[in-house]
Amino acid sequence: MRVSLSRSFTPQKAPGTAIPGAPLLEGQGARVILGSDGGALVQAITPARHLMFGPRGVCLHPDGSLWVSDTGHHRVLGWKTVPTGDDTPADILMGQPAFGREGRNAKGAVAANTLNVPTGITAFRGGLAVADPWNHRVLIWRETPTGPDHGADIVLGQPDAASAQANAGLAHARADSLHWPYGVSADGDRLIVCDTGNRRVLIWNDPQSTGQPADLVLGQRDFTCRDENAGEAVSEFSMRWPHMALVWRGGLAVADAGNNRVMIWEGFPKENGAPCQSVLGQADMAACDHNMAAYYPSAQAMNMPYALAVLGSRLVVADTANSRLLGFGTTAMAEPADRLSAQPDFAAKGDNRWGIAGRDTLCWPYGLSALGSTLAIADSGNNRVLIWEAAL
Repeated sequence: MRVSLSRSFTPQKAPGTAIPGAPLLEGQGARVILGSDGGALVQAITPARHLMFGPRGVCLHPDGSLWVSDTGHHRVLGWKTVPTGDDTPADILMGQPAFGREGRNAKGAVAANTLNVPTGITAFRGGLAVADPWNHRVLIWRETPTGPDHGADIVLGQPDAASAQANAGLAHARADSLHWPYGVSADGDRLIVCDTGNRRVLIWNDPQSTGQPADLVLGQRDFTCRDENAGEAVSEFSMRWPHMALVWRGGLAVADAGNNRVMIWEGFPKENGAPCQSVLGQADMAACDHNMAAYYPSAQAMNMPYALAVLGSRLVVADTANSRLLGFGTTAMAEPADRLSAQPDFAAKGDNRWGIAGRDTLCWPYGLSALGSTLAIADSGNNRVLIWEAAL
């Protein structure tokens, strides 16, 4: 089955707000596209070495390799070096016994080498960490995986590699439990996990063993509460649907997708439930409407930002439901973006700009990874990954 991304209409622009943004990425578009099978249409979802189904995570590893969470196929694909040509087939497979296979946990029992809707993926201490949300865990390999039989060395969120219950089957959360962890990033020995279903971010200072409890929680006042916005009104410490968190300028940025904002801590938080100092995407700490309660976006507004990356000194935000990328140069409260890619101006939105997928368009970008001047994008709605260079 092939589905066209073309549209039969062109929506009007918001009057007076069509402000072009300086380009975040090179204007000619991605230099490499993986998963497109050489066309501008969404491809069949049959698993293959070079095809993907709704990828939601990507990692440009410092060792030169590339890793993609091929979410819909319940697997991770690896390339030993970043491809230089479109649709280069993957070299390494994880989560399935063969490239033509698919299914949750390879249609078998949960194990250290199986996956169920893998999403966030990051380089960690020379190896790899993968968010395995529907098994309610994070998998850590001490070295980069070599193939389907290479199981994870450490499992966080579960007592062992065979368990997969949300919050250990309890109604409340714990420091050693997870519920739909979607985002994962690293800062040295520190691992940062967006425990999305528990509406919190967990931080491990130095995870070394399976079942190890987290050291710090953000978004909740303690390790047991899992209520949306901590059971209170939207505030400077609460979260609704955190999806990605990473270190930026010595502090922390969290994509709080459910509140349509990015939370910024000026220094790295040291106490449970620590409040952030500013937000991007909203005018104040109490606001949560998508596109700041407007139909059209702007340089300040966001609609379900799911992914973050640091490109040079700039924070890149995947403004997912607006199908665009925003670049921010400062951490100031309600700061407007100063860079833009995948849309013609800050008032524009629409999957693939309401047209057919191109080298410079996006449809619901869910994952980002930056290394040097290169940004990799998990372009989930187009079933592909883009390798795109920063604009000068």
